[in-house]
Amino acid sequence: MTGDRPTVPPVRLPSDAELAREALSAPLLARAVRLARWAGPGTRVGAGGELVDEQLPEAAEALGLSEAEGEAYASEAWRVAVDTGLVAVEDGDDGEGGAPDEGEDDTTAARVTAGDQLGLITSGSPQDILSLWLDALDVVFADATAPVLDDLAAAIGEDGEIDFESLDWDPESEAEFLEGVLGNLYLLTVADGGGIGAVGGASGPGPVPLPVLAASMIVPDDMGEPTDDILEQVSEAMMRLDDQFRLLEPVGLVSYVPVDEALMEEDAGADASLPVDDDDVARYGMVRLTPLGLYGIRSRMLEAGVDAPAVGDLADKDAHALLDGVARFPELSARAETEQWLARRAAVDAAEELLAAARGTDPGAPLRRLHCQQALSLVGAEAEPAVRGVLADAELGGLARVWLAELGARDVPPPPEAMIFWLAIDTIAAQLDAEGEPEELQELVEGLVGRHSGFFDAAWRVEHPATAEVLEAMGRLHRDRAVSKDARKAAFKARSRA
Repeated sequence: MTGDRPTVPPVRLPSDAELAREALSAPLLARAVRLARWAGPGTRVGAGGELVDEQLPEAAEALGLSEAEGEAYASEAWRVAVDTGLVAVEDGDDGEGGAPDEGEDDTTAARVTAGDQLGLITSGSPQDILSLWLDALDVVFADATAPVLDDLAAAIGEDGEIDFESLDWDPESEAEFLEGVLGNLYLLTVADGGGIGAVGGASGPGPVPLPVLAASMIVPDDMGEPTDDILEQVSEAMMRLDDQFRLLEPVGLVSYVPVDEALMEEDAGADASLPVDDDDVARYGMVRLTPLGLYGIRSRMLEAGVDAPAVGDLADKDAHALLDGVARFPELSARAETEQWLARRAAVDAAEELLAAARGTDPGAPLRRLHCQQALSLVGAEAEPAVRGVLADAELGGLARVWLAELGARDVPPPPEAMIFWLAIDTIAAQLDAEGEPEELQELVEGLVGRHSGFFDAAWRVEHPATAEVLEAMGRLHRDRAVSKDARKAAFKARSRA
């Protein structure tokens, strides 16, 4: 039986077109585009391509913002515009190679023009827009993991240079921590139903409290009551995450309710503790990944080599890939994936392809047959001719009879006894592979043995690759010790025969 399971559940995302519209409406990218269209040869920039201080009021005005709040927004948006290629800052020395004239500052030595990426805003595909947005996300992520400004200021020496060693700042560990936090937020979002509903707003998972995210990275899984040292680390991480999520929200990655600033005064000098009251938790910050954020974090995971599937990935694959793929999905995600796959095919063709893919004696075959039966239920009565065509098939005949009975079809031939026992072994093998050994499977096993006297006398003879393994599992699951012993004996006989 298959044992591999992805650590990241599948996510259901909106279409690329919808995501691209979200990307263009993200405040930070929208401001970067406006500044790129506003800029021109007369725009004055510094040696690093940044807008000079004297230029910031005009840039803020171009964004429709007051000078007080707008200059910081303008500076941030300009950096995104330059780093994403919306704006090009080029050497403006006319190719003569000379330095600026005496008395002329170096802000005139650069020429600002529209970047190659600016045209994509109106003529690019949704994928082009999303690629541009991911570049903007990289810029913001780098800002979010940079040293705090106050720490930077304190680290500036008398020579004007920054003493990075005194910062106690490791860029790799900072980036790794934030990636881990965002990864945990992604997992919490898609854990139930593969993210279905998460993209729909109110019906999706609620926002995650900041203390929960911070604790998920710091508190050991096997720790009971957190120590004061651990609680202090969680508190420090929360404050850092508060700053970071405030930066990440304008790019459209998250929806964020910041930490209540009044808590800073309330908590000053208080003993370290985690909030337990619902109202208290909300005051400590609440964060939710947007649909665009789900897309962004998944893209970063894929780039890092993480298996992060999305519903719809299998829609253009063959039936074998579909049935093997949805075997790893939660129920709602599996159904959504199958619906997308079926939507691209004629009902009869889909049914025939599914049945052909369900055959096999490999370890994953029982679960493929289970998902084939579930997929056929979505096809409906149109699948009946294809299903009747496999009634005599040793591997699919039992499945076909069950499906036809559930459909309410007439003239369904009764199965031979050998097929009944083969289907029983196959069904339990599929359930073991899908769910392990839950209580529901225990009830199935006990009901099956109770309905068939002498079940194990016949079951050990079943020509199925998983017979011995299933009989062993039945011995573990059945609560009657005598029946469990019979199951183990039958498993031994099956192995001996094999």
